[in-house]
Amino acid sequence: MGTDIHTVQFSTADYQRFSQRLEANLQRLEALLAVPGFGEGPASLGAELELYVVDGAGRPAHLNEELQAAAGDEQLTLELNRYNLEYNLSPVAVADSPFLSLEEEICRKLGTLRQLAAQRDALVVPIGILPTLQRDDFGPACMTPKRRFAALVEQLIARRGRHFTININGQHPLQLAMDDITLEGANTSFQVHYRVAPERFADVFNAIQAVTPLALAVAGNSPTLFGHSLWQETRIPLFKQSIDTRLPDRYAWKEPARVNFGQGWVRRDALELFAEAVRLYQPLLPVCAEEAGDPASLELRELQLHQSTVWLWNRPVYDAAAGGHLRVEMRALPAGPTAADMVANAAFLIGMAEGLQPGLQRWLPALPFSIAEHNFYRAVQEGLAARLVWPRPQQTVCEEQSAASLVADMLPVARRGLDAIGIAGTESDRYLGIIERRLATGQTGARWQLAHLGQPESRTRPDLTQLSAMLEAYRLRSETNEPVAEWPQ
Repeated sequence: MGTDIHTVQFSTADYQRFSQRLEANLQRLEALLAVPGFGEGPASLGAELELYVVDGAGRPAHLNEELQAAAGDEQLTLELNRYNLEYNLSPVAVADSPFLSLEEEICRKLGTLRQLAAQRDALVVPIGILPTLQRDDFGPACMTPKRRFAALVEQLIARRGRHFTININGQHPLQLAMDDITLEGANTSFQVHYRVAPERFADVFNAIQAVTPLALAVAGNSPTLFGHSLWQETRIPLFKQSIDTRLPDRYAWKEPARVNFGQGWVRRDALELFAEAVRLYQPLLPVCAEEAGDPASLELRELQLHQSTVWLWNRPVYDAAAGGHLRVEMRALPAGPTAADMVANAAFLIGMAEGLQPGLQRWLPALPFSIAEHNFYRAVQEGLAARLVWPRPQQTVCEEQSAASLVADMLPVARRGLDAIGIAGTESDRYLGIIERRLATGQTGARWQLAHLGQPESRTRPDLTQLSAMLEAYRLRSETNEPVAEWPQ
């Protein structure tokens, strides 16, 4: 994702050549997946953490390049807007206390970055959407000057034209039009990577899709934008709408949104998802490797580049490292409030998926994919207050239930799943305990932010002074790494 490109202008021949390479990459991937033992190896866990850089007043600070240079850390990369950074955290074998290791690395990296930011009178905050954003924080002047970003913006605008429309309901509904896609950079997330053996990929991916709404219901941390109280996870509709290239023509065929929950359950193997991305979506960045290379090479560069421009909330990843392997990238979890909270969200999500996976073929037919997608959007809209559709135990029909009760029911399932993949009981206790405490108090990051602002009772939108004060209180508590369920108002 972070690799830059050498040009921002593309010809018809570039697209034709790239499409041919994509087809060749797909054929090569199909051949690799047919090789006995391909992709096998110890399961591992990794993550990408996106961050905001702000000044002393909590306003965006355009310092990402300066902080990256000062850090001298290959794991720290630039994001679309000049006030965002991303850490590519170290993958850890599941056998080596992966969740504890991930939390420790986040705390260590954030500590170093905060020191560097302080030298520039700046601060670093992990939060889904910065509450102090204003509309003039977006546009060409706010973009990080990298050719990849410039090319991506140009290609998306070329397909849509101007006026990317934002329309999000909530207590203070928000409607606006943007002339570019830089509003996408308002969204920061904690993207978790889970290495899965090819023969298990379809079942694990489907299980992750099914339980993602439950994880999001208890993980919300993005309730506002421009002072409007919107969804518990406003990132989800904002990201989809901010780069939606489909023109509003009710009579024309439209490709699926490039940001979406998926097209259906995986029936056979990971190849379906890669082929779907190639066949459904036109290339945005048709940049071919300099040489076609050895047909037996593990590098599938064009396919990897194309996948990086199709933003499924749960996305398949092919990586040539370690002899080639597959991962599930879980992209829907928000950044923040703390390292402990983010890792707890990941542990709960993976634990639920692994706990349900052995009985997948029995219970999945009771959950049509359209219902899973319905659950996804209800969970991000209403959080723990959502009503989700889920099969009752030992039944073959769905029934609407409260998200809070479903999360409670899933805690023992998640523990069983973590046990199954070898996570120590003390590690499970820590992270599932954080989820349990959040459920008991009813306090997620989103709910804490809204309560601190006097929402949702007030019909008056908070002003910038109130938003800045809330952000400062959030930041100070975030830096202690005390889980949000324990935060006082």
